[in-house]
Amino acid sequence: MPAKTAAKKSAPAIPQLPWKAIRPAHIILVSGPEQFLADRALRLLRQTLRSEDPSLEVSDIEADGYLPGELITLASPSLFAEPRLIRVTNVEKCTDAFISETLSYLEYPADDTYLVLRHAGGVRGKKLLDAIRGGLGGGIEIVCAELKKDSDKLDFASAEFSDKKRRITASALRALVSAFSDDLAELAAACQQLLADSSEEITEVTVEKYYSGRVETNSFKVADAAIAGRRGEALVLLRHALSSGADPVPMVAAFAAKLRTMAKISGARGGSGQLAQQFGLAPWQVERAQRDLRGWNDEGLGRTIELIAETDAQVKGAGRDPIFALERMIGVVSDRGAR
Repeated sequence: MPAKTAAKKSAPAIPQLPWKAIRPAHIILVSGPEQFLADRALRLLRQTLRSEDPSLEVSDIEADGYLPGELITLASPSLFAEPRLIRVTNVEKCTDAFISETLSYLEYPADDTYLVLRHAGGVRGKKLLDAIRGGLGGGIEIVCAELKKDSDKLDFASAEFSDKKRRITASALRALVSAFSDDLAELAAACQQLLADSSEEITEVTVEKYYSGRVETNSFKVADAAIAGRRGEALVLLRHALSSGADPVPMVAAFAAKLRTMAKISGARGGSGQLAQQFGLAPWQVERAQRDLRGWNDEGLGRTIELIAETDAQVKGAGRDPIFALERMIGVVSDRGAR
């Protein structure tokens, strides 16, 4: 009896594009585990659609808590016929009602409506994914695969600089990726900081200045401990960072970045996706700031931000003892601006 041959997996009938190539389509499947790239793709799509029509109406659905009729209600024609962007998260945990109603919707997608389905992986919702990939709805797929290889991360970081028409040497690029190989969001943030703070060609010396011994990670660890009120831990981490070559300037910059984000989110109401859109942040940044704000009030935030600005001047030459200025800043932050 001849051995059975494995059935070949049919190729998708729709375009499969990288995150940077996202474009308007009635149906857009954003697949893959790399949430950072998915967030970037969604922001790029929203910016594109809003530039085409500022009256764009944006709505969000959580597929794991889907209410019957929710999709068709949001996709129904409005009085003024504004274009609509409907973003659906957690499709990998979707309800049965979401699957059946979305399959029905795919038969006749609404005009001037862009339905984005975010599926992070897994088998849940396979029937729906197969239908979209088979061409139902005439959509596209944006693939956000995890960047596991160093070569992929090098390509990503290189593009961050080339997109801004900035030069970075090969050795500097390798040093940067090596320092932030574990977290794509941190790697992107490091690239953006270098772009903002460095006016000339970025070399290995530039990267070493900012991230010697992965200084930026140590800086954020110090900031995290202080913001959470763990003064002793923050001081120990500070001394470790300084002993491993950390520069006080990016140390203060880490505190400033986190406190500025907290100040933006303080008092704001809405889901992480809505607030991210409002303030130009990624959803994970909003969620982290919301956690960091526990135990803080607006007065404490204001006093702390003023002190950080003063500390920044101190460590850049206005003061005689930058280490004392850092320790004083940590004390105030750990007390949540109470003194």
